[in-house]
Amino acid sequence: MPASTPPLLTGIGLAMKNLSERQRVIAQNIANSETPGFKAREVNAPNFSSLLAAQDSGGKPAVARPHITLSSGMAALGARQIMSGNVVADRDVSETKPDGNNVVIEDQLLKMGQIQADFATMTSLYRKQIGLLKAAIGKQ
Repeated sequence: MPASTPPLLTGIGLAMKNLSERQRVIAQNIANSETPGFKAREVNAPNFSSLLAAQDSGGKPAVARPHITLSSGMAALGARQIMSGNVVADRDVSETKPDGNNVVIEDQLLKMGQIQADFATMTSLYRKQIGLLKAAIGKQ
C-alpha cells in the first residue's frame, strides 16, 4: 500500500513554493525599479481547492478559483492578456512615475518582509508536523 502525503503537508509545500515564486518576482520588480515602462508584478495565491477535493468524499471542491479567458469581444474593446500563469500585474500600486514605471521600492520591501515572515511560519508548521509524524510512528 503506497504511502500518501498528508494534505496538511501538501498545503504547506504548496504555500512555500508560492512564497518562493513571490520572492523571485518581487526581486525582479526591485531590479527593474528604474526601467522605463516596467510594471510591477505579483504572483496569484495558490489554489487549495484540490486539497479540499482530496478530503471530500469524491464530490467537487467547494472552493474554486475563477478562470477568465480573453474573448474576441473583450479584445475588440481593448482588453489584453497581461501575464500568463501565476504571475500577474500588481494591483497594489501606490504611484506611477512619469516614465510609466510603477515599482515603488518601499512597497516591494514591505512585501518582501511579509514573505519572509510567512515563510518562517510555514517552516515552523512543517517542522512541527514532521515532529508529530515521527512521534506517531515512534521514531522521535
